[in-house]
Amino acid sequence: MATSTWQLDVAHSDVSFRVRHLLVATATGKFTNCTSSVHTEEDDFSTAQIEFSVETASIHTGVADRDAHLQSDEFFASATYPTMTFKANGLKHVEGDNYTVTGELTIRDVSKEVTLDVEFGGIAKDPWGNIKAGFEVNGKINRKDFGLSWDALTEAGGAVVANEVKIHANLEYAKVVPA
Repeated sequence: MATSTWQLDVAHSDVSFRVRHLLVATATGKFTNCTSSVHTEEDDFSTAQIEFSVETASIHTGVADRDAHLQSDEFFASATYPTMTFKANGLKHVEGDNYTVTGELTIRDVSKEVTLDVEFGGIAKDPWGNIKAGFEVNGKINRKDFGLSWDALTEAGGAVVANEVKIHANLEYAKVVPA
């Protein structure tokens, strides 16, 4: 079998997150600098060797002060830990276009196994002859499991930032054509 290599098409992909703020609303953000490569046997993503990397300093919430706080040592410590990574082997079919992927997520040099839900959008050829594959990924993590332990309480004793962080990604990959 031939091995296929796929590269993340950053122009058609995004990685975002949601976290409860003050337990009454949701704060959102995204990471603007991500890279990923996937190696498959033919076009079979159940055999995929996945490597995904996010630059922590590329966090963007729409509020510069909040972005700076999230890049600080109280959260991502971007100067010390410039990337977070996810490495996995293969998608596991659930039903229809639904899959799961289990892999090792590393944030601040803390690695934990996580399982994410994946909806496979399919494979298509674009108008320029490039082969593309699309995925929608959802999951959640406990931020404290990865050393993101900053806390503050409101006057009523509620958390300013919840521990559960929801992850969402729309990912489009381009198949690399051998030279």
